[in-house]
This record gives sequence, structure tokens and C-alpha cells, in this order.
Amino acid sequence: MKKLGKKLVPRKIHSAILFVVLFSVIDLLADFTYEGARSVSGPFLTLLGASGTIVGVTAGIGELLGYALRLVSGTIADRTRNYWFIAITGYVVNLFCVPFLALAGHWPLAAALLITERIGRAIRVPPRDAMLSHATQEMGRGWGFGLHEAADQTGAVLGPIFLAVVIYFKHDYRMGLALLAISAVCAVALLLFTGHLYPHPENLEIKKFEGHPKGLTKSFWIYLAAMAFIAAGYADFPLMAYHFQKTSRFTLAQIPLIYALGIWASVKRDVF
Repeated sequence: MKKLGKKLVPRKIHSAILFVVLFSVIDLLADFTYEGARSVSGPFLTLLGASGTIVGVTAGIGELLGYALRLVSGTIADRTRNYWFIAITGYVVNLFCVPFLALAGHWPLAAALLITERIGRAIRVPPRDAMLSHATQEMGRGWGFGLHEAADQTGAVLGPIFLAVVIYFKHDYRMGLALLAISAVCAVALLLFTGHLYPHPENLEIKKFEGHPKGLTKSFWIYLAAMAFIAAGYADFPLMAYHFQKTSRFTLAQIPLIYALGIWASVKRDVF
């Protein structure tokens, strides 16, 4: 590739932008799928006979594994450099656990699928972020990750709204969960297409890092421990939704709307 001083030919930057846009759409569809399911997971487990304790423990274990296993997935991805295989595996597990919930007849199976869905997300996030970091180097990581996060959160709001609409008209959790298979298939299909189009996303990075990593510092582990304690005391939405349903304070269709409103409010707080 030719260089004009320190400026690169725009074509490579355009290619990197397209990569970020494609991944933004992938994660919009992905969040649409699993956040839609998450908005009704508490009430759905309740209908299958789960108690409040089971709902809380399921959500807690899922979140614990969903974050703790990222360190494992990230380490493996960094050492093997097999980013696409790990990312695709994670996306498939993360997304296809959702429509399979519609087939669950008892709460143990539904709880296992919800926990497995979180594990899938833990597997896919580190390699995805590593690939995005290559693509966003020249365009600006703030701009690139900002675009991706905007699409990500858009899907997270639209998914619960979609579930609310289905439940309002059909009064059926299973139908809503089954319909999320459409967005799951679209996300994985677009992911495979992006992998075919960009088999080596590291080539989108112009300036290669030549330093030597020093490993994780003491500050990192202190921060990680603090976040773990905060998460341990956090009341996840599935447990709150369980109580919303048990006390009949909100209708079944209103519960996912409350979740969507919570996501929108958190995004607005972070931006403004």
C-alpha cells in the first residue's frame, strides 16, 4: 500500500470502517436476541415452577460465569490468535440457547440454557473486541467502539420491546422466544459473511505493536476484586421481574418494557 507522508490511502480506512459497521449490525442483532430473552427470563422461570431463590441463583451464576470466563477466553484467543473460531463458537452458543428456551418444559433445563447463554457471551466478547481493536486503530478507537456500542445498545432496547409486543398480542412467552431465532440466525449468518470477507482482521491495523506486554498489574486485580464484590451484591433484573410478576404490579407485557426503559436510562446516563 502506498503512503502519502504519514497518511494512508483512504481505501484501507474505508475497509476498516466497513468491518466495524458489519460487527455493529451483528451485535445489534445479538443484543436484540439475548436481551429480549433476558427481559422475560425471571417470569418465564416462574411459570416453569422456579422459586425466587432459583431465579436469583440462576441469574447470579450466569453473570459470574459471563464475566469470569472472559479472562479464560481472552487468554486462549491471545495465545492461539484463532479469533474467528472462538468468536463464532461463542456467538452460536450465546444466541441459539435463546430460541431453545421455547422448548424447555421444566425450569432446570431453562436455567441451564440461561447460564449457557451467558457462557457463550463470555467466550465471544474477548476475540470480538480484539478484532475490533485492529480495525479501529486508524479511524480512532473512540469513534469505532462508540459506533459499535451505540448499535449494541440499540439492539438491547429493541429486543425487550419486541418481546413486549408479542406477549401483549399473543400472551405467550414461548412464541416470543421462538421468534428470536430469526435475529439469531441473521446475526450468525452476517458473522460468517464478515469472517469470509475479513479472514485476517489484524491486517487492518497499520502500526504493529512492538512492545513487550508486562502482564496484569496489581491495580487490575484490585479493580477486579472490587467489581466482583459489587456484582455479588447486585440484584439482577430477572429476580426483580420475578417479584413484579408475583405481586402483579405489572402485566406480563409491561415487564420487558421496564427492562428496555432501564437499559435506555443507563445509556442516557453514561452519555450525558
